[in-house]
Amino acid sequence: MGHADKSRELARLLQLLHRAREAVNVAQLGFIVVNESQQLLSYRQAALWREGVHRHVGALSGLAELDPTAPYMQWLGGVFRHVATVVDSRSSQVVSADDLPERLAAEWSLWFPEHALWLRLGGQGALLLTRESAWSEYEVKLAEELAHGYGHALSLFLPRRNWREQAMQWLRPGSRQRKLLLVALLIVCLPIRLTVLARSEVVPQKPLLLRAPIAGVIDHIAVEPNQRVAKGAPLFDLDATALSGQYAMAARERDAAQESFRASAQLAVTDDKGKLAMAQDRAKLEEKSIAADYTGRELQRLHVTAPAAGVVVFSDRNDWQGKAVAVGEKVMTLADPTMVELAAWLPAAEAIDVAPGAKVTLYPNASPIESYDAEIIRVAYKAEAVEGGLLAYRLQARFVSGDKPRLGQMGTARVYGDWVPLIYYALRRPLTAARQWLGW
Repeated sequence: MGHADKSRELARLLQLLHRAREAVNVAQLGFIVVNESQQLLSYRQAALWREGVHRHVGALSGLAELDPTAPYMQWLGGVFRHVATVVDSRSSQVVSADDLPERLAAEWSLWFPEHALWLRLGGQGALLLTRESAWSEYEVKLAEELAHGYGHALSLFLPRRNWREQAMQWLRPGSRQRKLLLVALLIVCLPIRLTVLARSEVVPQKPLLLRAPIAGVIDHIAVEPNQRVAKGAPLFDLDATALSGQYAMAARERDAAQESFRASAQLAVTDDKGKLAMAQDRAKLEEKSIAADYTGRELQRLHVTAPAAGVVVFSDRNDWQGKAVAVGEKVMTLADPTMVELAAWLPAAEAIDVAPGAKVTLYPNASPIESYDAEIIRVAYKAEAVEGGLLAYRLQARFVSGDKPRLGQMGTARVYGDWVPLIYYALRRPLTAARQWLGW
């Protein structure tokens, strides 16, 4: 075939595609497909097959009106349905009577010449061209290009289906869509553990609170934060200036009362009136002695020592030195570093149903490759304001593994709840937000 012939065929191909794009309805487009395609391809008969909700023969070459009840139409519909199942994934196929079942092949010579070419029009249907001579490889390639353009043109006339029709298409028995839908249903029903992340801290299990014994000002902190101390080690001192003066005054008053009592006792030996004065001085001496002893004991309480061995936990020395404290105000905590537990704050906005015995996993901030398993032992019934102004429920958990994290370590805790479907896990937060906004 010469270069001029190929140029003319290319021009005819472009003209046919242009005509197909300009078609105003399906009937006009079908006429172009089965009749005007002869300008490019030589054939004796052409039949257009339409896919969709109702699969049927859409157009025949040389016929303006179709009779679905005619024997030829019935036989042709059977041929299309059979060939579509054989070459479903291919764009073209040369077919003959040998490719059909016996009942259809027996009538091939009655209706068709020997050779036929099957062309798939995208997902919109198929075109069948028949003639006496065999189809060359060049003609097949040219026909495939033409069929691709026809398929695109047919897609413009697809009926707009509503959501019900689309749903029925997806649920059609045996269709690939239904299989995909069943797989999706199985995936969304897959059980998954409901979890929530919460801020957490490793805290002492049985801490000893070290409080201010009396009202005063902290004069000196003798330890560093998180320092290990022995029993009886000095921890902090309160300012003793005022109390020292009171003790000195009480001691002098006690000494003066003692001298007065001694003089009264000597006078009582020779004078009966001195016995009354001696009794008064004895009462006064006892009073001053009690006052002096009390002030002395209060002076000793200004020096706070460790009641047991452990680690002292507090913020910073500079935060406490020079600070005025009230009686019983907490200054620091004495804890056993081997006896720790986990405190977590579960945000109220993301709270799940947890109870004692639920599992918790701690991921420390300082050790990203380590984790510690724990078991909840207490859950606060009321949410409280925490750092950042958020409301959270406090959870207490004990570590179940042999290794325990360091006291005071911060991290993130993953709190485990019940098993729920995957779709609930994915939509839990959006549904909660929608419920709060809509007021369900």
